[in-house]
Amino acid sequence: MVKMRIHELHIEEAIHSLRSSVMGLSDHEAQKRLAEFGPNLIERVQEEHLALKLLKEFTHFFAIILWLAAGLAFSAEWSQPGQGMLTLGFAIVGVIVINGFFSFWQEYRAERAITALQKLLPQLVKVLREGNSSQIPAVQLVPGDIIFLSEGDDIPADCRLIEAFGVRVNNATITGESLPKARDTHESQEEDLIEAKNVVLAGTSMVSGDAKALVFAIGMRTELGKIARLTQTSSETPSPLQKEIAYVSRIVAILAVGLGALFFFIGRGVGLSFWGNFIFAIGIIVANVPEGLLPTVTLALAMASQRMAKRNVLVRHLPAVEALGSATVICTDKTGTLTENRMAAREVFSPSMNQPYHLNEVLQRKDLPPILYYASYRCQNLKKSGNGGPGQWLGDPTEIALVEMARKAIPELKDSPMVDEVPFSSDRKYMSTLYQEASGLVLYSKGALETLLPLCDRIQLKTPKPLEADTRYRLLKVEEKMAKRGLRVLAFAYRPVPSSYSREGLEEDLIFLGLVGLEDPPRKEVPQSIQKCREAGIKVIMITGDHPDTAEAIGREIGMISCKNPVVVNGVTLRKTSEMELQLLLNAPEIIFARVDADQKMRIVIALKKKKEVVAVTGDGVNDAPALKLADIGVAMGVKGTDVAREASDIILMDDNFSSVVAAIEEGRAVFSNIRSFMTYILTSNIPEIIPYLGFVLLKIPLALTIIQILAIDLGTDLFPALALGVEKPDPDVMKHPPRRRSERLLNRSLFFRAYLFLGLMEAATSLAAFFHVLYGGGWRFGEMLSYSNPLYLQATTAALSAVVVIQVANVFMCRSDHKSVFSFSLLSNPLILFGIAIEALIILLIDYTPWGNLIFGTAPISWDVWLLMVPLAVGMVMVEETRKWMYRRIRFP
Repeated sequence: MVKMRIHELHIEEAIHSLRSSVMGLSDHEAQKRLAEFGPNLIERVQEEHLALKLLKEFTHFFAIILWLAAGLAFSAEWSQPGQGMLTLGFAIVGVIVINGFFSFWQEYRAERAITALQKLLPQLVKVLREGNSSQIPAVQLVPGDIIFLSEGDDIPADCRLIEAFGVRVNNATITGESLPKARDTHESQEEDLIEAKNVVLAGTSMVSGDAKALVFAIGMRTELGKIARLTQTSSETPSPLQKEIAYVSRIVAILAVGLGALFFFIGRGVGLSFWGNFIFAIGIIVANVPEGLLPTVTLALAMASQRMAKRNVLVRHLPAVEALGSATVICTDKTGTLTENRMAAREVFSPSMNQPYHLNEVLQRKDLPPILYYASYRCQNLKKSGNGGPGQWLGDPTEIALVEMARKAIPELKDSPMVDEVPFSSDRKYMSTLYQEASGLVLYSKGALETLLPLCDRIQLKTPKPLEADTRYRLLKVEEKMAKRGLRVLAFAYRPVPSSYSREGLEEDLIFLGLVGLEDPPRKEVPQSIQKCREAGIKVIMITGDHPDTAEAIGREIGMISCKNPVVVNGVTLRKTSEMELQLLLNAPEIIFARVDADQKMRIVIALKKKKEVVAVTGDGVNDAPALKLADIGVAMGVKGTDVAREASDIILMDDNFSSVVAAIEEGRAVFSNIRSFMTYILTSNIPEIIPYLGFVLLKIPLALTIIQILAIDLGTDLFPALALGVEKPDPDVMKHPPRRRSERLLNRSLFFRAYLFLGLMEAATSLAAFFHVLYGGGWRFGEMLSYSNPLYLQATTAALSAVVVIQVANVFMCRSDHKSVFSFSLLSNPLILFGIAIEALIILLIDYTPWGNLIFGTAPISWDVWLLMVPLAVGMVMVEETRKWMYRRIRFP
């Protein structure tokens, strides 16, 4: 591809450099170049096959632990058939397969909701070849082609303009700038191709004008393609939850295998047979591996993603649900996220005023000369759609805003015939339209004050008055103050024109009317969301392609900036800043980055991650995509976002609203707390599952729970209440606490001791109490071993199993919080808990009192007096836990 700086060349030189001509390429040459350079496509690199994505769901660390447990079960069945190991093995494999397919389907379904990247480019384009114009598919464009562009067209390739009439382009998808940019055919000396005024870029769009352009870059060689390559080659980082699940998996694996190996050797030492001892070692391992943890985590994340969907948040990758809750920094773009992504007139100034006033106040006062509204309505080249009412105009958003302002002021304002137009250009920086009004011909002009003011010799007060030098100075100062408030300021002028006018000198001796300041207004709910972030200890950093003054003004309006001198860094300064200096800059409590490029946004994200921050990045343009992918959580816009940005993200906002990010953080924080709750619940039952094996090996007590009964707890009775804990609503105060420390573990010391050494030991004591109650009641004596088919043994193990279930019913209420009282929660605040308990009760009754339940799980019906024993023990456990929580609150919250 051409290496020279094509924007610096004269038009003829640019065409010659690409071996083209003003008549375009020949068909033969175009076909030759198509074969050489390939189609005009954004290619996908490192595309991961669906089969590989599915395979990953079965090969992560926790799944590997379960595969090993299943393998051990199958080995034990092969060596000693009839011990129930075959059922155990298939049950564990079923857990892996169901969970893997469920996780894959959740993400696959979200992926299908995202439209293809290629749709960003137009399908057909008008091209000049051999002097004839025709329409061809955009994918067939080649370097050297000459194409025609009109208002509303999407630009299919990087092009050098060779003819341009009133061209303005929307570069937001590439640069992030919200305002349209004027483009012309003059040579440009800009260092950066993106800033060149004679270049239009693939993936952007024509806001106004007509143009003929020379294609010089296609596909992956365009600026769009370069950014897409950055996106596709940057590696994905595991979410905080994925890291924590891996950590929990390692702890569980070490604990399970370690205890299994320890008791295998103990068993050998006390004389157990090799295979009998091996089966008990497997029992210890299975008892320590919480088989229900993985499906419960997946289901909890899936259900949280469904709740998020109701709050306009589409989750593409399930772990991102929790990851967003642990965010410490949000890097947000401005346009469309903090603002409404539409232009609106905000302030108006006329020479009769002492200062600019808000538009609403001006409309109420009704003392503004109507001619200013006429000028704002007439001086535009919009196209009407429908009846021409609000929202029915097509074209430059700034001109739409001015028309809407005029219609608010004068609802009955009618159209008049336009006689002539002098179009806007980047050199002139103003435009004029000539209309036939009832009073005669009137010229209306609008543009930048510095270029329009020299054309004025009078100002409009009640009647036109001479424009003095001090008034000119005052107008410039007013415009400067309005611009510093982040407004785009336009000046307006007019003059009556004689019927026999000449175009030469038409825009002279104008009467100055006033100034209008326009803005992309902030979303109304954003200030409250920013305040929530402050209370939650989350730092919000604005990263935008807009002007620094605009960015700072919006930052102050929404409450992101409160200090007098915030740190505002533009792209030029950032490019000269070292990595160390950038990290130090990011220590500033209030910081804004403006006029930044895609690679610079990536630099900011990298620097934040080096500071051990959990970074969420929002974006909508192609320029945002690399940072979205690199961040811990990429949040794309669903309405006005590009396909590139959406494909690079983890989460998509269906309403493009910053407040939805904050709502999603609230849900994400609840998810982490809920995972801890059901982990406590699940791990508690591990202790009454392990201790029977210790008693069997060390004290020669009959085995209180068999392996298949352990599986009935982990994958049966525990599963539904655990899932209910996973969908607890966020605590009302969840956003009043700082984010959890990056070093804070999901399975921390407090959770471990509470689950294993406090609740677990009480649960084990209750289970063994029920077990021995049945044994001694049936005449058993200590040291006597019973066969697995003995009716007394079957009833005793059934009592032990049922006791675990009864205690877990009480435990589900205790695990709703690690410090709040059971009685502080309403029973109906989480109806799924009651549903889970009902399912749990039904399962244990089917296991205890049906023939097939007795056959599969080695149980037998138990009498009512056993159940009566369990209830006071469960109540006692609740009271002990309530005492612990009371003491905790007294110490922690005195």
